[in-house]
Amino acid sequence: MSLRLQLSAFVLVGLLAAVAHYGALVGLVELARWRAVPATLVGYVAGGLVSYALNRAHVFDSDRPHVEAGWRFAAVAGVGFALTWGAMHLLVDILRAPYLPAQVVTTLIVMSWSFLAHKFWTFGGDAPP
Repeated sequence: MSLRLQLSAFVLVGLLAAVAHYGALVGLVELARWRAVPATLVGYVAGGLVSYALNRAHVFDSDRPHVEAGWRFAAVAGVGFALTWGAMHLLVDILRAPYLPAQVVTTLIVMSWSFLAHKFWTFGGDAPP
């Protein structure tokens, strides 16, 4: 798959994952009255579940076994989780930005990290024989 097509597919999968993430975030903040940072971390996990399944099958076309790809995905997601917490904490708690624009900025940061890490490490390269 060409890099352009792969990146387009990654963005489409990211949009679907974002629906899960932002849905949880907004629901928890507006309906359950959670604070934005904990709510976005729950949303991040929800989006991550959508992301793994769709990225593996449709974006990176990986033949890496689930056992190996799964822990790699979890490691990349762990860094993304930390980036999400750090960016949202900075933007919302310290700089007092509104939570949804802050989440958009955070999403762009984490999406860039995730694409590169998944392409070259999680699903990329040769699977073991």
